[in-house]
Amino acid sequence: MTTIVAVQREDAVVLCGDGQVSLGNNVMKSSARKVRRIHDGTVVCGFAGSTSDALTLFEKLEAKLGEYSGNLLRASVELAKEWRSDKYLRRLEAILIAADSKRLLMISGNGDVIEPDEGLAAIGSGGFFALSAARALRRHTEMSAVEIAQTALGIAAEVCVFTNDELTTEEIRS
Repeated sequence: MTTIVAVQREDAVVLCGDGQVSLGNNVMKSSARKVRRIHDGTVVCGFAGSTSDALTLFEKLEAKLGEYSGNLLRASVELAKEWRSDKYLRRLEAILIAADSKRLLMISGNGDVIEPDEGLAAIGSGGFFALSAARALRRHTEMSAVEIAQTALGIAAEVCVFTNDELTTEEIRS
């Protein structure tokens, strides 16, 4: 299980993820890296779900970005279409958040490509905790995108047993 939160604010978009890998009720690893840069560092992605499935999807998204000249929206829509219709990919169990300097998107195997409201998104077992915290922090503080993302994930880690406070943070500025 995992938690990934994304925050767009002013000229920055930040993805922050925890490091916990669970198998049932057991913590197998506490320092996994579930947020990474792709496409020569211009796109940052985070995943929740099966690690091997997500890595396959990262590779597919990177290939689509190459195919569509770095256009994140177009690459994401094409990935979602292929993910939903391909016999092999359809079985992959993961969800992605991807962002570049212009867009923040959630991509699922159901064919969804969602640009969330307020420039905030979260996925994983602690996603709703992190999203709620990020909304409150964004609306009622002047914190930076990095501060909001890290604080929101810290709050999620306090209440979700499948989320820890070993954070990976990646930021893209426009």
